[in-house]
Amino acid sequence: MKLHKFTFNYFSENTYVLYDETRECAIIDPGCCNTLEEEELKNYISSQNLKPVLLLNTHCHIDHILGNKFVAEKYDLGLQIHKYDLPVLNAGTEVANRYGIPYGLSPLPINFLEDGDKSTFGNTTLDIVLAPGHSPGSICFIHHNTQIVIGGDVLFQGSIGRTDLPGGDFNTLATSIKTKLYTLKDDYIVYSGHGEETTIGVEKLSNPYVKA
Repeated sequence: MKLHKFTFNYFSENTYVLYDETRECAIIDPGCCNTLEEEELKNYISSQNLKPVLLLNTHCHIDHILGNKFVAEKYDLGLQIHKYDLPVLNAGTEVANRYGIPYGLSPLPINFLEDGDKSTFGNTTLDIVLAPGHSPGSICFIHHNTQIVIGGDVLFQGSIGRTDLPGGDFNTLATSIKTKLYTLKDDYIVYSGHGEETTIGVEKLSNPYVKA
């Protein structure tokens, strides 16, 4: 499996495209918020001859859903999220207005992903792990063959997701990190919703907020 990262929008959010030798791909957390960013995503998919088959959100805070409408309409895809984040998705317009940013209304999900489910594209299978605390329905997508975690805003390089937004809770997030991520092998790479990637081993030893 291969991964390509884009950094989009006012919040420097990381959008990921995952694909394999079949050229089918998953688009995770499309944050593209203007024509230039939409073109960047579209042109990459076209240049790599990819066929998008999955539209996934790790969670539904506004910076991670700004491109949902574009991707859903461009590639005729249905959105998939965890059901606990549906209220967060539904608050998108209100939050966008609060920040004063343009927002094309995200489609509602066609499917809810549960802890322990699997998402499949091409020959690739992603394990779905519920890791609440940053938002009620935050999920991580784990590809064990390449030891990659698409973690959303659960765990960052030297930090963790904020817990002061509605539905956030520090103790819940710390438990999620310790029981769902720190149980992975140290060399698993975490691709976060913001900033650079890190590894499970590094964060277990040095993360100032949650240590193993």
